[in-house]
Amino acid sequence: MRYSRTHHHTLQAFRVALVWLRLACFLLLSLCGKTSMLTAEDSVPSAKDQAALDFFESKIRPVLIKHCYECHSAESDIVQGGLLLDTSSGIHQGGDSGSMIATGSPAESSLIAALKYDDVEMPPDQRLDDQVIAHFETWIRQGALVPEDTDGAASEATIDWDQARNFWAFQPPQRQSAPPIEDPDLRTWPSNSIDGFILAKLSEHQLTPSAAADRRTWLRRVSFDLIGLPPTDNDVTRFIDDTSPDAKQRAVDRLLASPQHAERWARLWLDVARYAEDQAHIVGNNDSLTYPNAYLYRDWVINALASDLPYDDFVRLQLAADLMDPDNQDQHPALGFIGLGPKYYRRGDPEVMAEEWEDRIDTVSRGLLGLTVACARCHDHKFDPIPTEDYYALAGVFASTDMFNRPLDKDSKSKKPADSLHVVREGKAKDLNVMIRGDVNRKGDIVPRGFLTVLGEQQRREFTHGSGRQELADAIVSQDNPLTARVIVNRVWHQLMGRPLVQTPSNFGALGSPPSHPKLLDDLARRFMDHGWSLKWLQREIVLSSTYGQGSAVDQANLQRDPDNQWLWRMSRRRLSIEAYRDAILSSSGQLQATIGGGSIDPLDSEANKRTIYAKISRLDLNPMLARFDFPDPNAHSAIRHQTNTPLQKLFLLNSEFLVSQSKQLADRVIASSDDDEQRIELLYRQLFTRLPASQEREIAQQYLQASDNNWQAFAQVLLISNEMFIID
Repeated sequence: MRYSRTHHHTLQAFRVALVWLRLACFLLLSLCGKTSMLTAEDSVPSAKDQAALDFFESKIRPVLIKHCYECHSAESDIVQGGLLLDTSSGIHQGGDSGSMIATGSPAESSLIAALKYDDVEMPPDQRLDDQVIAHFETWIRQGALVPEDTDGAASEATIDWDQARNFWAFQPPQRQSAPPIEDPDLRTWPSNSIDGFILAKLSEHQLTPSAAADRRTWLRRVSFDLIGLPPTDNDVTRFIDDTSPDAKQRAVDRLLASPQHAERWARLWLDVARYAEDQAHIVGNNDSLTYPNAYLYRDWVINALASDLPYDDFVRLQLAADLMDPDNQDQHPALGFIGLGPKYYRRGDPEVMAEEWEDRIDTVSRGLLGLTVACARCHDHKFDPIPTEDYYALAGVFASTDMFNRPLDKDSKSKKPADSLHVVREGKAKDLNVMIRGDVNRKGDIVPRGFLTVLGEQQRREFTHGSGRQELADAIVSQDNPLTARVIVNRVWHQLMGRPLVQTPSNFGALGSPPSHPKLLDDLARRFMDHGWSLKWLQREIVLSSTYGQGSAVDQANLQRDPDNQWLWRMSRRRLSIEAYRDAILSSSGQLQATIGGGSIDPLDSEANKRTIYAKISRLDLNPMLARFDFPDPNAHSAIRHQTNTPLQKLFLLNSEFLVSQSKQLADRVIASSDDDEQRIELLYRQLFTRLPASQEREIAQQYLQASDNNWQAFAQVLLISNEMFIID
């Protein structure tokens, strides 16, 4: 293994003080009653099961329908081998030879052996592509989840639309009033209307709110939440000294006005938009499917959020900027929302185009509407009132839209990715036939381009102007649409509170979770629209609530009644995203570059000091720092970030050239600040944790420095990889 000279000397220092390093990593954060280790009740409930079900519906069931149902479904003349693959019980019980699935172990599953033609050959007419078989392996490895059997999906003709629209998510959100507060001791607790709804649920479950977080903790929390960076020492001092009643409001307004605010919040949207700069499949040096100027779309998102562009216009422009304002070229990078999606070779083949249309529908429907419309590609949706005809009504919009390289120089026409931005434009308007069971060669009735039937008053709303993109955009952000405002409010709440009101942020359908606080969600969604769809208004409203301002200490009585903190009786500790963590390191070392926008960087490059929002995102080879710390797969829309804790994460940081370099910069900064070791230790703690060290922490720090021959760089690295650096209280 090869190391740089700096890295070599650092490792020597670690060998001298290995015991101290291990001890410090644990003790520095657990002394004096303060621990920043995440406990079970702090963890965000994952949506893994829902993601696995969505994976089955989008990647597995279509293959079963196309290749297996003819012989292995209730519709088969003869069920071959006694194996039914159109029911959950049939899939797991198997046929005459027993179960074909060893849950969690693809290698031990006879289904995989059959698909690979290692034993029985399924399907018998032609071996499936390796990528398709890999999807089956992933599905089994993740638990082989299958939706529970139902009586069968209703077809468009048999759906009771009036009854379907009675489902909570399809009811228009209305202004709500929180119940009166009966406990006189709590009547002064609410800071705004949010708190009334929270307090009502707490009272209903015999819970009491927690005491407010101290001012340092609150400022660190709100700084990370609004701008993705820790407060400076001056920020803390100024806030502590401000004793006016509106000190918090002024701090929030300052953070919302900061240009760094848009950089932090752009990442949420880029996850939704499955932003990336290349493709998962690239042959040799063929760069025709790469997006070297994708950063222009990222810049557009940042600029839009910085100006607090109303969310309805934010969505409209990303779907139809060229149609809404054809002469305003500055807005056209917004079309990267669709244009930067996955593309595949052999794009002239109907099968390939059908795959791309599915991606567009999935991103738009889950990302904006919170519905899994792509599940209706091969069959009527098994659980939600989305018939297959609705899927192809939307698919027709994207089939009538061309992907193309828009020249950066308006005076040339360029096909080279390096000289262009990949966006969309109007194509030849056309309606699609239903593809029976998702098979492009089996054509059903033609379906006019249009919107989802359940989101209209009566029949499906049809689109008649060009591709229908602008009509689609208008339908999505219409105030009559009950979903769009709820979905984005839920995503913002999740970012700020650590858990969403609807635990399945991209599935508000029957298989999704109902809202924990339905009246609060409705009231916020309605007021969000009434306040001009302003995301900054929404963020301000949430962070100035008493609910957000609670401390994170655990009350045992509350813990017994609500171990998962579902009813928000405290603020759960949260782990920083990899972006916020890396940016905090750069900020603390004094190396953070303030430039807004521009090209992409390698976040592991010690010389690349821009914020992590500017990291290059590859579908083919995701950066190892991002991949190690739970960055989502950019091949598809991401509803939620799953969190893992592995030893490899800390080992990665111990051996990271970037961490070594930043540790040295931080150490040099501290050494230059004072000749007194006590003051240096204090400065480190203020820089990293916005607090002073406790007496025991001072003692351990001094002992560590003595044992490591006064190695401030190693000590700085210990603190940088500590749990407290990762956690927001």
